[in-house]
Amino acid sequence: MSYADKVFIEMCRDIIDNGTSTEGEKVRPKWEDGSYAYTIKKFGVVNRYDLSKEFPALTLRRTGIKSCVDEMLWIWQKKSNNIHDLNSHIWDSWADEDGSIGKAYGYQMQVKHQYREGMMDQVDRVIYDLKNNPYSRRIMTNIYVHQDLHEMNLYPCAYSMTFNVTKREDSEKLVLNGILNQRSQDVLAANNWNVCQYAVLLHMLAQVCDMQVGEFVHVIADAHIYDRHIPLIEELIKREPLPAPKFWLNPDIKDFYAFTPEDVRLDDYQTGPQVKNIPIAV
Repeated sequence: MSYADKVFIEMCRDIIDNGTSTEGEKVRPKWEDGSYAYTIKKFGVVNRYDLSKEFPALTLRRTGIKSCVDEMLWIWQKKSNNIHDLNSHIWDSWADEDGSIGKAYGYQMQVKHQYREGMMDQVDRVIYDLKNNPYSRRIMTNIYVHQDLHEMNLYPCAYSMTFNVTKREDSEKLVLNGILNQRSQDVLAANNWNVCQYAVLLHMLAQVCDMQVGEFVHVIADAHIYDRHIPLIEELIKREPLPAPKFWLNPDIKDFYAFTPEDVRLDDYQTGPQVKNIPIAV
């Protein structure tokens, strides 16, 4: 079975069996019919994936790798906060009439800051340090900027990446590891989507910085399953997992800003049927 399937099944089972319900409490999200969207949640979920061994795509159902990469590049490469720069409609509910989601996500990535080495945005700073100061313990991004929260149409969920470089005795190349910090996650709608996005990001950064991938650690402060998602999750985790797919990244790309979703592929990706008509709380 795919290791990602094992992690997902165990996490979902733990949330349903041992989580805390928010039913009857004051919550923000609502369903389309106006009723409150309650959850069962676990605090402080930590999942680890060794990307050198396997790409962490679920086989229980298909994760749309090109679509999730497109969204990741929208934030990290295009540094955009406008849905017109995105090829999917997942952000439509949070955009204004001009397509903007406010000072959120990609907007924060493109803001330049003064460093000793000069003016750089967060992405360029990460790439600069990975190439020039790989053993720095300060290689990170943060898009949860308090002074701008009032101008964000949605507060960032996945808000911080911390990068750390190590060595392996069996390789001359340095190893790139990363930790994604996420304040909140809708497990059914977004868990493997985010895992695949940031696994691809680590692969891309490792390639352009002449490193190899290591561990991806996913820290979720509030990992939750919505009340209307529980039957869907129960059905999903009863499925038979399949072997993990093989990950392919275009080896000719050496500039992070040259990657496109077409440079990413999952080969031999066998999955169960898609879960259709997932209700989304807004």
